[in-house]
Amino acid sequence: MARTKKISENKNKTDRVIKDIAVELLSALQLDGEAEVKLLEEDTYQVSINTPDSGLLIGFHGDTLSSFQLILGIMVYKKLGQWEKIVVEVGDYRAKREEQLKEMATGFANRAITTNSPVTFPYLTAADRRVIHIALKDHPQITAESIGEGEQRRLIVKPKTGQE
Repeated sequence: MARTKKISENKNKTDRVIKDIAVELLSALQLDGEAEVKLLEEDTYQVSINTPDSGLLIGFHGDTLSSFQLILGIMVYKKLGQWEKIVVEVGDYRAKREEQLKEMATGFANRAITTNSPVTFPYLTAADRRVIHIALKDHPQITAESIGEGEQRRLIVKPKTGQE
């Protein structure tokens, strides 16, 4: 019973720290907004930000949002002395993006099957590549593979029985 209470107290402290830092970052960026923190099943804290300036916070292809998330994670680490997995959501940008990526994965997989040749995705972030790998991992006719390094890293889908 005491252990459960201690875990709950630590979770509440972590929630508070994450929320306070997220609000502090929004203020530093001179953006109005509110932050809500919840612990997801997989020990990931989701920070939902509600702001009228969502486009500014998301940035081009989510670049600003990813940077915000990275800085938030570092600041939380500095405050707590331990890393916490944090995902920042503005509106439902990430959920919509994940759906778009799954649709892209299906389209590219169909093209690879139809043409019986590999299809290369344009530049994707590591997180985007991960979503597509997961979406295609159980596909019976397609294999997905990432090649290259750094900014040259690309994801290729190809038929399992086709020419490589």
